[in-house]
Parts: sequence; C-alpha cells; structure tokens
Amino acid sequence: MFEFIKGTVDFVGPEYIVIENNGIGFQISTPNPFIYAGKMETMVTVYTYHYVREDVMALYGFETREEKKLFTKLLNVSGIGPKGALAILASGEVQQVVNAIENEDEKFLVKFPGVGKKTARQMILDLKGKLQDVVPDYFPNLFNADQLPIHTESANTAFEEAVLALKALGYSEKEIRKISPELQKEQLSTDQYIKKALQRLLK
Repeated sequence: MFEFIKGTVDFVGPEYIVIENNGIGFQISTPNPFIYAGKMETMVTVYTYHYVREDVMALYGFETREEKKLFTKLLNVSGIGPKGALAILASGEVQQVVNAIENEDEKFLVKFPGVGKKTARQMILDLKGKLQDVVPDYFPNLFNADQLPIHTESANTAFEEAVLALKALGYSEKEIRKISPELQKEQLSTDQYIKKALQRLLK
C-alpha cells in the first residue's frame, strides 16, 4: 500500500519512530529505531511495509528496499511474525543469515529470539535458494562504531534506551544481563550500544 514515506523525524523510541509528513505523524516500527536519533527534524525516506491482520494494522519501515525485501521474505516463513523478522534484521548480519540458510546452519538461526529448531528448519526449507535478490552488503559500516558519531545523550540514558530496544526485539532479561557488564565499560550512543549488543548476542 505504501512503498515509502518521506518526511521529517518527529520522535524516536525503543520500538518505533514517528515520521511527520504534511501534518500527519506515521508510527513506524523499525529494526533499530535509534539509527534515526541523530536525524531529528531531518528529512528521511523510510521504505514501508503495511502489515494487516484481523486484530492488527501496523507500518514497518526500513532504510533500503533490500532490507524491506528480506523482511517480506521472512514473514512468509511459518512461525516468523513481524517482531521476529525485525529482530533478525536488527542484527545487521544479513550476510550471515543468508549464509546460514544456504548452508543449513540451524545453530546460528536459533540464536535469534523466537526462532527455535522447528522455525529454523522452516526458514531453510522456505528460503534456501530464493535469496539471490537480497543484497547482503547494504550495511557496510553497521558495526563500525569508530566511524559513528557519539550523540550528546548520557551513556546511562543511552544504555537504558538500548536495553528497552533489545527487549522490544524479543531478547530476554537474562540474555541482556549476560552482556551488560562488558557493554557498560564503554560510553556509546544508544544506536552503538544496540549494535554492539547484537554482535555479542549472536556469537
């Protein structure tokens, strides 16, 4: 229904962003909302997927068409809903996800929240050989924290926001607590905390 929405970033939270376009605020769930934290009141283009079910209607947004394409492919897998698909995309490890599916690596796939052995097997059955059009290199600097700007937010607030975002993606308190001490040694932006946390959660 909506291919993309172009507008200014009005709000950024742990679960979604709000894009203002001609006086209308669109609530859009994204894999990592805090990548937009440094773009407040800046014009952006968000590629959107309109998700409609009997009891829910929501917009999901992505930085690229390729990211959106992988999201829609994941939704077609039995056992994966929007939240699970967002968690997989938030990792930024698209190349690894594609490789895991092509190589039938269930051990890697079950590291994502909500993905058990049955769902991992279903991902392989449904998607193996069908991801040629998903370009894996559209996140070239996703985990290169040294090149990302540190925002003015306090490290404590940034870490707390990152924890909320990780919980929204489906990671448990136990999983987050396990990696928290190492993360808190550094002073990072919320976006950077999320990316580093996801790196460690997938190891």
